[in-house]
Amino acid sequence: MALPVRPLGRSGMRITPVGLGTWAFGGSGWPHSWGRQEDADSIATIRHAVEQGINWIDTAPVYGFGHAEKVVGRALAGLPENDRPYVFTKCGVVWDGRAGAEPLVGNPRSIRREVEDSLRRLGVDRVDLCQMHWPARDGTRLEEYWRTLADLRAEGKIRAAGVSNHTAAHLESMEAIGHVDSLQPAFSLLRRQSAADIAWCAGNGTGVIVYSPLQSGLLSGRFSPERAASLTAEDWRSRDPDFRMPRLARNLALVDALRPIARRRGAGLAAVAVAWTLAWPGTTGAIVGARRPGQLAGWLPAATLRLTDGELTEIAAAIDRTGAGEGPVRPHGTPRPSGR
Repeated sequence: MALPVRPLGRSGMRITPVGLGTWAFGGSGWPHSWGRQEDADSIATIRHAVEQGINWIDTAPVYGFGHAEKVVGRALAGLPENDRPYVFTKCGVVWDGRAGAEPLVGNPRSIRREVEDSLRRLGVDRVDLCQMHWPARDGTRLEEYWRTLADLRAEGKIRAAGVSNHTAAHLESMEAIGHVDSLQPAFSLLRRQSAADIAWCAGNGTGVIVYSPLQSGLLSGRFSPERAASLTAEDWRSRDPDFRMPRLARNLALVDALRPIARRRGAGLAAVAVAWTLAWPGTTGAIVGARRPGQLAGWLPAATLRLTDGELTEIAAAIDRTGAGEGPVRPHGTPRPSGR
């Protein structure tokens, strides 16, 4: 299936508006687990995504303490070279092999070691995009760890360098050392605080791939108070305030407000929610997770769904009415609802 593509900043890569996230592929036994996950389902999901035209996968070493990267590597090994998607991974989060603390490390030696470990687990000679997962907390200055990533790019270990969970202020400092190819912020109808960072990227040639556009499944249309209450202790969402009252009631009210738009457009609620993030100028793509091949059908249409000004106004009004989430309610550069 042919999907449209967008340039990822100035990296030279052109990516589909949606990419496959592999957080859940890490399985159980680590602090941010989604619970048990069969590797066979994960591999089948990756291959199905590629068959459907998705041309990039986002992963990270910490997902299952290296397990998700190994699963991605196994899936890639079974694909013809010309069919392989871009692989984006991260660095800066280390672990001790147990379900304990995960320090955020920017030490250059640690980053280089992490990149080599990722190359081995993924079974590739070069990572297409390596992103600093979080700002370091080990005393390493931002400029130092960014210079390391820029050096790895120049050496050919990574094709492009970016950051996740950083702000426009961080990006300004890094840009003076070497161009930031991409930013990966959390961004959804419920978590809108990164809007200004996305706007900075739009003006500076930096691509943006947003994560959790479905707010970890909450905006998929398949959640209810009963399902939220049934989440097991293994599932990190059971500890997230967004999945508990009173926030849960506001969040589900916003989901219900999307239903008329989904019906009119002949699309699923998940596709509408993802398309909303793609409507923001500066957003290149959205990372969407799936645990089984069949789950892609709910959000894949977002790749070609363009919300109208009227629909964006309707959604903005619903956000105001329900009080769900935080941040600007409408994409920059589009008309605001009357009275705002």
